[in-house]
Order: sequence, then structure tokens, then C-alpha cells
Amino acid sequence: MEQTNWSKLNNLISVAAHAIYIGEDFKEPENDANWFLQPFQKGEPPFYTEHIRRGIVLAHHDPNSLLIFSGGQTRLEAGPRSEAQSYWLIAEHYNWYGTEVKGRATTEEFARDSFENLLFSICRFYECTKKFPDKITVVSWAFKKERFELHRRAIKWPEEKFVFDGFNLPVDLEGALKGEKRNAIDPFTEYPYGTEGKLKEKRIERNPFHRQHGYSITCCELKELLNYSEKEIFRDSLHWNTK
Repeated sequence: MEQTNWSKLNNLISVAAHAIYIGEDFKEPENDANWFLQPFQKGEPPFYTEHIRRGIVLAHHDPNSLLIFSGGQTRLEAGPRSEAQSYWLIAEHYNWYGTEVKGRATTEEFARDSFENLLFSICRFYECTKKFPDKITVVSWAFKKERFELHRRAIKWPEEKFVFDGFNLPVDLEGALKGEKRNAIDPFTEYPYGTEGKLKEKRIERNPFHRQHGYSITCCELKELLNYSEKEIFRDSLHWNTK
């Protein structure tokens, strides 16, 4: 049986997923009815498709990259399907946009928010390659740049080795920006690791199937960071701070 060999891949491209595909087929993959959406997400599926395509295009142009779709089984009503698997299936439907990227792509199926999209993608990269990436590119909504910068600083990832590829804006940008400040920027500024307050509550809510990742075992070098829950920035050096 053929096995993947990704040990020579150096760069991580992470696509942060936003919703779960619930359609029985892919005749209308961008139709709202085929996704489990929150009220504020109505009309967004075409943008999700563009995020998927963007990640694939970036990976296609970087043959040393591993593409990871990140997002867990976050909605009880959608059943035990993950956001990441949904994005993978959409990529399959579009035949990976004519690229060879499928051979360098995988999913990360435990993340419940954007901080975990970033950190867990690093852990998943380590599981697949047995090393940490040299460079990280994150694909998400353009208006979430400040949020991901907070996450980058929280995990002490070097700025020069991080690219935020903000792609597309929602229809209601004004509403999105207000919600972003209220539900992400302010809370993550107070609790950088998302372990208290409304961020903690949201993680519990977004894990209806009681899934538990094993990254503390498979990526044991990050065990302390994965279990860290203080308000202050993690004090100890991390692998990417000592190179």
C-alpha cells in the first residue's frame, strides 16, 4: 500500500474553515441550503469555495508546502462531520482545480476557533512531516488579519516567517467588523489563548461530540503550550524561538 512521504516539505499553508457542508451531493456546492450556517453566514458559501481555491493555488505555486484544511466537528445539527472534511470534499468536487496539490494536502479536524486553527495546524504539520514548518501562510477572511496577528504573537511565531493571506470580504463588512472586535479582538487581547470567558464557552459549545485531540502526544514538544491557560504570554522558549 502506498504511503505518503512528506518529510521533505517545509512550509505550511493552513486554510481556516468556517462551516460544515451537509449537502447530499455537489450539484450546487455554493447553495446556502447545502451548508449548515449561522444566520450571519447566509450567502457566504461562494466565499468558502474561494478560500479553498486560494489555498490550493498557493500550495500549487509552492511545491515545498503542505496544505491543511483546519476545522472541527463544531455543530451538533450538522452531525459528526468536520469543517475541514467539508473543505476537502469541495476541493475533490472541483478536482483540486486541475493541480497536483491533493498529494500534498490533509485535514486538521479538532480546531474550534481561529487560535486553534493556527496552533493545531502546526501540530498537524508536525504529525505529517516530523518537524515544524519553516514558514506559515494562513488563508482566511481579509478582515481577520488583526486577530491572526494576536494569535501569531501568542505562540511567539516569528513575524518574518508568517504570511496572512486575507482573501475576500463578507457582504456585511460593517457588521463583520463590529462582531470581530466584540467576539474576537477584545476577548483574545484579554485571553490570548482563548481559555477563559466567552472564548472558553465557545470552545465548549463547538465541541458537541466531545472530541479530544492527541497533539500533546504526537507533537509533545508543544505539550506545555497546548495546555497553557494563563493570561500572560507563554514564558518559555519554543522550538521556533531557539533556531
